[in-house]
Amino acid sequence: MARRKNTKKTFENVEVLDAGSKGKGIGKASDGRVLIIDQVVPGDVVDVTTYKKRKSYYQAKPLRFVELSPKRTEPVCQHFGVCGGCKWQNMAYQHQLFYKEKEVLENLKRIGKIDIVETKPILGSEEIYFYRNKMEFSFSNSRWLTESEISSGIDIQDKNALGFHIPGMWDKILNIEKCHLQEDPSNDIRNKIRDFATENELDFFNPREQTGLLRTLMIRTSSTGEFMILIQFYQENKAKRELLLDYIIQEFPDVTSLQYVINEKGNDTIYDQEVINYFGRDFIYEEMEGLKFKINAKSFYQTNSEQAYELYKITREFADLSGDELVYDLYTGTGTIAQFVAKKAKHVVGIEAIPEAIEDAKANAKLNGIENTSFFAGDMKKIFTAGFIAEHGQPDVIITDPPREGMHKEVVEQILNVRPKRIVYVSCNSATQARDLQLMDAHYQVEKSQAVDMFPQTHHVENVVCLRLRE
Repeated sequence: MARRKNTKKTFENVEVLDAGSKGKGIGKASDGRVLIIDQVVPGDVVDVTTYKKRKSYYQAKPLRFVELSPKRTEPVCQHFGVCGGCKWQNMAYQHQLFYKEKEVLENLKRIGKIDIVETKPILGSEEIYFYRNKMEFSFSNSRWLTESEISSGIDIQDKNALGFHIPGMWDKILNIEKCHLQEDPSNDIRNKIRDFATENELDFFNPREQTGLLRTLMIRTSSTGEFMILIQFYQENKAKRELLLDYIIQEFPDVTSLQYVINEKGNDTIYDQEVINYFGRDFIYEEMEGLKFKINAKSFYQTNSEQAYELYKITREFADLSGDELVYDLYTGTGTIAQFVAKKAKHVVGIEAIPEAIEDAKANAKLNGIENTSFFAGDMKKIFTAGFIAEHGQPDVIITDPPREGMHKEVVEQILNVRPKRIVYVSCNSATQARDLQLMDAHYQVEKSQAVDMFPQTHHVENVVCLRLRE
């Protein structure tokens, strides 16, 4: 067999010109190809080595930093560079915002080919660390060893990990000592559970062999001070399960909800699993502008609670409701936006594919005494039809907040058939948002656009646009 030719190339003194897709740096190779570079900041000058070649670009990693960018800042996390969760911790926050907004506007103009009447400045997050209300960690009995651990030559006995997947490696877990994404008691909970489980010889999961007891840990917190802990076990062992759960109650007696799942499947998702309540309530409360929301283990809720409030205020402002409008809230989730705008609307109709989310939406509306909402479960392109509209009324305003892949073409076509006066499109992926806006451009003018940063230290960003029917 012929040996594969080594195609790695080295380029020296490459200036990082921009931040591109997935937060990677963009430079230019001496042969004219684009360089997509890991772990750099715009303004850095680096020597790089390539590890993947395509027709018009290379993917590369830095070998040596010749000059450091003034846009840099010192990462606060000890795991930065190995853990893939906060790839922009080395870039000062004001520059993160600049590149997020730039990407959104470039996508709208390049992919959507649309004119925007007014572009409002990106809204940054007041909290840039410890802002997440939900974190999920994985157990492993063969943790990822860092380069320094490997080069030390020390025989490492403790291979247990409770932390995050190494990017691109489904079976490798980095042990996390301190994460800067979720406020306490999150770090304390994770570290004490890991230490107790190790000391008491509770087996950590091995995803390759599908063996072990402890599989995942989920921690949910809320702005009300309540918190939920959910342990996912790979198999039932009543004595060991209760040993750990009783320890958690003893160590964290203020826990609002302690739950567990026995999941013997090949994947970690709990949405098709029975969640069993062990201690306290089976939900926690979140509050926003006087509204209360029950959050259970399977609930979808924006992971940055404080910034979600700002996002929803912009959505309501863009909807420009007077109190007489029938509003449709597509992809309503647990009905958070629907209930948030309900007091300024005549009626709000929410549609969502996940039945459990719709049950949550109905329960939350009842909890909040909101009587001018209706919620329906079903595949969007199948339920959002002419017959549905004939039954429930012609919307004056449509709010849509689809998943990352955007709206199905048939849903866009149906919106164009309905012709509401205004559309407010909330998106976590400005590329698919731009594609959908282009499909509506002949009939709708993009009146306003505003990016909202929900995820500091990452390249992710939300965007809200207001569309008005062309006359």
